Amino acid sequence: MRVGSFVLAAQFPGQGEGEALHRAVRSAEVAEESGLDTVWLAEHHFVPYGTCPSAVTLAAFLLGRTSRIRVGTAVSVLPTVHPVALGEQAALLHHTSGGRFTLGVGRGGPWVDLEVFGAGLEAYEKGFPESLDVLRRWLREPSVAADGERYAFREVPVVPRPSEALTEAAGPELVVACTSPASVRLAAERGLSMLLGMHVGDEEKAEMVALWRQHARACGRSPEEILGASHVSAGVCQIADKRVDAAETLMKAMPGWLKQGLEAHVTVDGRTRRMRDPLAYTELLCGLHPVGTPRLCADRLAATSERTGISRFALLVEGSGDLAATEENVRRLGAEVLPQLV
Repeated sequence: MRVGSFVLAAQFPGQGEGEALHRAVRSAEVAEESGLDTVWLAEHHFVPYGTCPSAVTLAAFLLGRTSRIRVGTAVSVLPTVHPVALGEQAALLHHTSGGRFTLGVGRGGPWVDLEVFGAGLEAYEKGFPESLDVLRRWLREPSVAADGERYAFREVPVVPRPSEALTEAAGPELVVACTSPASVRLAAERGLSMLLGMHVGDEEKAEMVALWRQHARACGRSPEEILGASHVSAGVCQIADKRVDAAETLMKAMPGWLKQGLEAHVTVDGRTRRMRDPLAYTELLCGLHPVGTPRLCADRLAATSERTGISRFALLVEGSGDLAATEENVRRLGAEVLPQLV
């Protein structure tokens, strides 16, 4: 089982953006010290929900500050960036980190980001498969040309070629955030592992894994490839000597962050959107994920793995909003939970 942290660089009420980013960096450094497998970095624009606007940039910084831990994006929002530009950055990080970089990509949302970066709503609604295919080819082929609806360019050489890296001949790992049957099918048809969100529980994640396998078989993926897929489950982790104390820590801090963070999202076309109730959402997360004693947390992770077949986890560890508490949470995850997992 591979357990990592999920870092949003969340800006809690009363905090500055620099404080949020400093906590993100420190939590990643402590994650390496504590034996975690991966640090997963979120990306958001114009909202305090997450203050990192470029997951791949922060990944580069953290790869330079660490020596062992993997660093992944969860996710780089593909509709707002050119896939070749992102592919070049991923290849660069793959080479310079000795193969420690994972590129996670997603469709994002219908936010004002699409207007600001000139992508347009169609890039979100229809363009993701095309962008993903250009990116996949860039990470796997020596030269690439495109003749699509959104991207059309002559054949150009891939420099640097990811496949020339020293440690992983196939280039950087590529995973896809999946939130719907359509995105599950998209990932399965391309043989890409999924990143599944923290807002859904074991039953729904198990259904998505089963659907992925069904589509993968239907399009001719080998049994070995299907069994070898390494999906990632996002969640929340808060450790305390008593479960009630762990839950209380999150219930005090997270609703305020969620309220100000989620309310700040602006749709690009003025469409009505439904926002989760912050208090109810925090309660849901405490019930779904490893929140409690070290033994409970280990049991919860093991149960999720058994029910879903997922063996990789990206756990939000900064739910307290406090730097010292976040560092302690990460250290306890490494010292008291990981040894109980196999």
